[in-house]
Amino acid sequence: MSEFCIIGSGISGATIANLLRKKHSVILFDKARGPGGRASFKRIKGKIGFDHGTQYISPKTNEFKKFTKILIKKKILKVWGGKHVFLNSQKKEDKKHIKIIGKNGNNDISKYLLKNINCNYQSELIKIYHKNKSWHLFFANGKHYTFKCIILTCPFPQLKKLSRKFINNSFLKKSLKMDANITTMIAIKKNMKSNSSYLFEDSILGWAGNENSKKRFKSKYDLWTLQSTFEWANKKINQNKRNKKENSKIMIDKFFQLSKIKKTKINFISNHGWKYSSNSKPFKIKSFWDPKKKIGVCADWFVGPRLESGWISAQDLFKKISK
Repeated sequence: MSEFCIIGSGISGATIANLLRKKHSVILFDKARGPGGRASFKRIKGKIGFDHGTQYISPKTNEFKKFTKILIKKKILKVWGGKHVFLNSQKKEDKKHIKIIGKNGNNDISKYLLKNINCNYQSELIKIYHKNKSWHLFFANGKHYTFKCIILTCPFPQLKKLSRKFINNSFLKKSLKMDANITTMIAIKKNMKSNSSYLFEDSILGWAGNENSKKRFKSKYDLWTLQSTFEWANKKINQNKRNKKENSKIMIDKFFQLSKIKKTKINFISNHGWKYSSNSKPFKIKSFWDPKKKIGVCADWFVGPRLESGWISAQDLFKKISK
């Protein structure tokens, strides 16, 4: 029986798995096809694809800055150059902060951290229970596993559903509404004067990133990742699967209008809804660990909406486990 089971391959799951593997046996499970969580990279052909979740990293804490500098030296990460157009007067533009991206995709951090971990993808956890000092896990594919310890890194609503019978802590009793996000990915006629990104001031469209400007691939088209505002997505997310075409058209029309890029034929289009995208209201604790039952939780929503928040939460959980 392996010692630690990690659920989720996003930044929190990948970080805690990498930290624990040095002294413990670790197995990771994720319901997705590959690693990265909300920093996933949607590949459409070869190296061509979209960062359809996390757009970039802009480190704030000294510890995370050191971590990203190491990965830049290892050529796992790099700086995203070009012209980034700031059109939102409601937010202050930080002229000093840099935009850091994965060399091949923004899930490169998870890939790097998990390269020596036993990972099982397309494995959706549906039920857990604790008996005889062991955790029993049941998956949608019919498989059942037993572990001494379990670490959950899933979104807050899913965590409550899985663990409310086993975690007795005030944080789990709170009412947390995670914001949604709708992403539309398009390929259009190449524009030699395209900027790297836009931050808009709009009720529907919040952001647009030019994937070609990240210099990961060559394409005869310009690939753009369009992301909605939280407010608009929160209203639309529950029906997004049914209304993908309509929602995508609204976002695309807004993109051409706000960016002033000439409207042209759409050669590729895809829509993805993130129901549990982020939480902007941090908790008083950065992670949770029960040393008796040996169940832990780390996730970005403990700390804030940024990818860095998930890394901070995992570091905090590792300290608690190591005491």
